[in-house]
Parts: sequence; C-alpha cells; structure tokens
Amino acid sequence: MQKCELTGKGKQYGSNVSFSQRHTKKVWKPNLQMKTVVVDGKKVQMKLSTQAIRTLKKKGLLGATLPTEAK
Repeated sequence: MQKCELTGKGKQYGSNVSFSQRHTKKVWKPNLQMKTVVVDGKKVQMKLSTQAIRTLKKKGLLGATLPTEAK
C-alpha cells in the first residue's frame, strides 16, 4: 500500500487538464523509501516518505547511517 507508516501520507487524486480542457483522472503517489529505524532498542524497517525522513534527520532522531554491529 502506498502510505507512509509514520505520517500517514498517501495517494492524492485529481485531474489532468489538457489545453482543450479535457479532464482525465490522475493519481499522485508519495515518494516512499524503506528505512531501518531504531525503536526501543530494536531495529525496525519502516516505509517512510522522504519528507518524514528529512524531518527525522533535522530533529536528530534519524542518523545519516546506523552504527554497524561489531563482529
């Protein structure tokens, strides 16, 4: 499903309008990315919109990269 798991951002519906004013149905889909986020010490994969990812990075809740585990 095309929906951000954090913000709930989803599809938007509207019309393409040509020069001759014909209306055809159109769907705008959000730009979703799979990201691994640490929640309560556990790694969880989430489908996030790019806007949500930017906000999390700005707030410092999502680092540029997650630290890798030592082997």
